Amino acid sequence: MSEERRPVYPFTAIVGQDEMKEALLLNVINPSIGGVLIKGEKGTAKSTAVRALADLLPARNVVANCPCGCRWGDWDHACPICIGRQESGEELKEATVPMRVIELPLSSTEDRVAGTLDIEHALRTGKKKFEPGVLAKANGNILYVDEVNLLDDHLVDLLLDAAAMGVNFVEREGVSFSHPARFTLVGTMNPEEGDLRPQLLDRFGLQVEVKAEQDITQRMEVVRRRLSFERDPEGFCDDCKDEQERLRSELISAQGRLLRLKVEDEILETAVSISLHLGVDGHRADLTLVKAAMASAALWGKCAVGKEDVIKVSNLVLPHRMRRGPFQDSKFDKGEFSSWLQEHIQSA
Repeated sequence: MSEERRPVYPFTAIVGQDEMKEALLLNVINPSIGGVLIKGEKGTAKSTAVRALADLLPARNVVANCPCGCRWGDWDHACPICIGRQESGEELKEATVPMRVIELPLSSTEDRVAGTLDIEHALRTGKKKFEPGVLAKANGNILYVDEVNLLDDHLVDLLLDAAAMGVNFVEREGVSFSHPARFTLVGTMNPEEGDLRPQLLDRFGLQVEVKAEQDITQRMEVVRRRLSFERDPEGFCDDCKDEQERLRSELISAQGRLLRLKVEDEILETAVSISLHLGVDGHRADLTLVKAAMASAALWGKCAVGKEDVIKVSNLVLPHRMRRGPFQDSKFDKGEFSSWLQEHIQSA
């Protein structure tokens, strides 16, 4: 018997929180951006937005009964299990599954996250036996880590490595196994409960800080919509159906448009100039800035990436990567940054 899905609060019905919604959409268009870290106080729609995003996205076509959720037709990135099934003559079948949010519990172990290899079985039969972990389930889906700042650092490293490479490597006693692990990583945290080390912050592609609405009208609308949803979930979702479908179509178009976008040297120069001005170490920020600008241009239906796209996403890419001293928060002076942009980038 199939499990009946409960109505999910629609993504397009979330009031305000525009930066958070934009950061999530950019990562859906281009998951190689490296995920989103959402920082903010409790009750600011962080978890609601993540679940709403999964409900917004179209269903996926996968290989039926694949524990790693391999995408149907993408045989260059198929897992060893699917390849083995093909080589044995099995006729693989296609299945359509909904996008899911895979949550990572804070008590997870490395084996639970990456999966395990049965060494005894390998020694006895000469064949690998892999027990999938959270990263296998997350392939093609959204991996959500609430209170990511409370997760062990080595597990955060493991997640970020897989998110960046799109592959999960498992090695035990000289036996290795790898499978695709392409997911949209979303971490949320309350800064009052501690921060992430700068080295880990830098690994998150984008960061947004969310706060409760301060505008009375907007705040009233938050309550009004929530009460309407709780009173009649199906009816509320039905009222948002057209807007949800419009955004879903735009995302699918943007994913296709992204592949056709070219990046001119002028855009690269803009990205690295901004990074240098803000004193960001390394080159990861430059690369992420360009990827995010491309995703933004694709989302807005553009045929080319412009300076304005780089500037638009810089507040999502750079503040958490700026140099800071011990016990100091990174300081992003929006006024000074705007003046510098006007003088050196926009007027050039």
